[in-house]
Amino acid sequence: MSLIQESDLLVIGAGAAGLFCASVAGGLGSSVTVLERNERVGMKILISGGGRCNFTNLGAGPKNYLSSSPNFCKSALARYRPTDFISLVNKHQIAYHEKKLGQQFCDDNSRKIVDLLLSECAAAKVKIECGVKVDAVEKKDCFEVQTSQGLYRAKSLVIATGALSFPKLGATDFAYRIARQFGIPLTTTVPGLVPLTFSDPELRLMCDLSGLSLPVKITHGKQFFLDDLLFTHRGLSGPAALQISSYAKPGEEIEIDLLPGLNAAEWLAEKHQDRTQLSTVLGSKLPTRLAKAWVERLKIAAPIGQIGSRRLREIGTELNRWKLIPTGTEGYPKAEVTVGGIDTEAISSKRMESRTVAGLYFIGEALDVTGHLGGYNFQWAWASGYAAGTAVGNPK
Repeated sequence: MSLIQESDLLVIGAGAAGLFCASVAGGLGSSVTVLERNERVGMKILISGGGRCNFTNLGAGPKNYLSSSPNFCKSALARYRPTDFISLVNKHQIAYHEKKLGQQFCDDNSRKIVDLLLSECAAAKVKIECGVKVDAVEKKDCFEVQTSQGLYRAKSLVIATGALSFPKLGATDFAYRIARQFGIPLTTTVPGLVPLTFSDPELRLMCDLSGLSLPVKITHGKQFFLDDLLFTHRGLSGPAALQISSYAKPGEEIEIDLLPGLNAAEWLAEKHQDRTQLSTVLGSKLPTRLAKAWVERLKIAAPIGQIGSRRLREIGTELNRWKLIPTGTEGYPKAEVTVGGIDTEAISSKRMESRTVAGLYFIGEALDVTGHLGGYNFQWAWASGYAAGTAVGNPK
């Protein structure tokens, strides 16, 4: 196969992590080539944040990430912070705003972030090749990558191809296959930040409430989130359900507080002398559709004053601690991220380099580091890309 070109660094994957890593390494003087199998770069960036790209979160820290090695992300996150990327956004005069909880969104659209990355790559003289399918990777005196366009050679190789979520955007298990090829272990992978599915009788209630959203506290074990829950015709979605999906495996119990901040049992006890229907009382605190559906589910037609005190306490307790067991999720096609991946015990937390294969780096979602919803996964892309980019640009 004919040699296309040689470079100091070859990056496979032109997403957030790959493009940022390339720009950093190129800016430090390395010759860099990026290969992308899609016809366009940054496909996942373009659809992120409802098309406005939640590009970071001001509160991003180790507590916002899941990993089999919880300390792994600390070094990279400490060396490239949310304020560092915001400085880059300001440099490119991109208008943005904080939506809530530290989440930073473009005022205009996600294309602005892609253009920022392309501009940084251009300034660093990075070569970007799209529509290139990688057929094989070998390591000899350097890395040799055979592609649909020919042979590429590089001293260092960064794998930035993401993971299994959103296959319609070209997601594959490429990073995992390369890891296995070089004897790098993987942890178990599952869809994360994904809607939860249920079976009857819970599903009937959820179908009846499809489209309704409300703020809740959702819990699995010691992990909890306060955010909006959305009922769907398949189960539960919205930020609260997506967040807990990264922690709760199908078949494991979750708990939902429909009235966070209110002791529902005590509140209902105070209303016990009323002649009002229970659905009307609940409707003063809950969306009307939910209040009515909840009472129908309980099969209670009597006014609240005719309901026994013990039964009323049980109703209040369930409103604060609705226990459910998801039967599954909507899978990788609807998952925003993949939980699990390349075992970080085998990777340098400072350089993102394999501990056993010199010059081979993994960054972004391919690693067993998964952020919460709200800009945290983009911050991991920038931080891990920066770590690898500076390691290549400033070799040992």
